[in-house]
Amino acid sequence: MIPNDWLGYLAASLTTLSFVPQALLTLRTREVHGISAVMYGVFTVGVALWLAYGWRLSEWPIIIANAVTLVLAATILVTKLVVERRGR
Repeated sequence: MIPNDWLGYLAASLTTLSFVPQALLTLRTREVHGISAVMYGVFTVGVALWLAYGWRLSEWPIIIANAVTLVLAATILVTKLVVERRGR
């Protein structure tokens, strides 16, 4: 049986790593047409709140996963906003 912390680390790793290809593609191509700024804005705030929640509980799987996901999601969001602003 997998200990709870390791189950958390595994789940966190998989969900966090799923953002890496999108972040890299967005940075490389600057193609943001199909990305919703509202969705990524709400998602980024939600991830920040999950990070705060994990911090308050001192739960490292939640803290690490959401810190990394926050950086990736914010990178995509900022790229979206910058590219759209330049296009105007």
